Amino acid sequence: METETHSLLDGKVQLYKRDNSRFWQCSTYMRGRNHRASTKEESLTFAKDFAQQWYMAMYLGAQQMKQESRVSEMVLKFVPQTLHQPKISTAPARKASGPTFREAAEKFLKEYAIITKGERSEKYAKGHELKANAHLLPYFGDMPVSSINAGTVQEYRAHRQTVGHKGKTPSRATLHTETVTLRLILKTAQRYGWIEAVPDISPPYKTSGKVKHRAWFSPEEYKTLYEATRVKSQAPSRYQELWEDFHDYVLFMANTGLRPDEAARLQYRDVTTVTDLDSGERLLEIEVRGKRGVGYCKSMKGAIQPYQRMQKRHEGKPTDLIFGKTPTNQMNSILEEIGLKNDRDGNVRTAYSLRHTYICLRLMEGADIYQIAKNCRTSVEMIEKFYASHLKNTLDASAINVKKSKKKPKKD
Repeated sequence: METETHSLLDGKVQLYKRDNSRFWQCSTYMRGRNHRASTKEESLTFAKDFAQQWYMAMYLGAQQMKQESRVSEMVLKFVPQTLHQPKISTAPARKASGPTFREAAEKFLKEYAIITKGERSEKYAKGHELKANAHLLPYFGDMPVSSINAGTVQEYRAHRQTVGHKGKTPSRATLHTETVTLRLILKTAQRYGWIEAVPDISPPYKTSGKVKHRAWFSPEEYKTLYEATRVKSQAPSRYQELWEDFHDYVLFMANTGLRPDEAARLQYRDVTTVTDLDSGERLLEIEVRGKRGVGYCKSMKGAIQPYQRMQKRHEGKPTDLIFGKTPTNQMNSILEEIGLKNDRDGNVRTAYSLRHTYICLRLMEGADIYQIAKNCRTSVEMIEKFYASHLKNTLDASAINVKKSKKKPKKD
């Protein structure tokens, strides 16, 4: 089998690619044996960078082991052995054995999609599989699952930060999702009796992350957005119907607070126009299907006309989707055009920002936070953390600036 080879670091590292593989491989001779690894890179430039970083990591590990061996020899030489002092064993540490991490991962991936069917989306389950195959299995694969502890997981985090994919190190959120997948695999191993307990693999130096508010549109910005979409929808062009649908999408989302994925699943039979008994207003009652299962939403009255226009324009049948796929391209295009793609803090606005706008506007108008949470199928804690914390309207000046009268001392 012919291979293309390159020599790096004065011949210490060999970089090669076989005819039947699209990825470059690297190898080196260290500590009395050959070591090999796949760079997972098709580009020669990226493969060279990976190979050099991989060799340096191997070299530093070998030096550390050599230093620890020297320290052990010095302790044995200079510390007197007495009857009261146990002898330091020079025998090599017994290696952990038993089922490997790869076996535990295979068990987990085989059963997770089946057990959680109907409770978790296929995309979510597929995400665990991708994280395991791309990062966790190449690192932990052949390790006995009983040997994985907080230390080895911390070494994995350090490894991911130093050997990023194509020169990019993973974000804190990415490492968190990988840790979630790792913990689920270890829980699988515990259920089968391969380990006694799941070790604590939470980040040891984690601090309270900075709470950022969700990107939304202020009342003035929201007005600018829907006026821009109205102009697009009224301008004669071959895309006019597309912009008419998008204009109604913006108004509908900002008056219901639905998530984009919930709106994408929405059918005409899920929406009913009613007169609310409590407020006496005409509004939409919506049966919502999303990541929280089936829930219900009562819209603002501003959602009625967009819904009726969509139904009339497309002659919607009960089982037809109202909006279908999220109109990401139109959203990005109009936001770039009117200069509202990012808020003042640099947060990127998306279709999700219309849901955030609904929540913030309701809070600013004095709506009950518990009722908003129920209507949006979320928790009061989430709303207080990501929405109410940055809205001045949620602060009650009469309660903050209260002044208690001081009692006068009694005269004798």
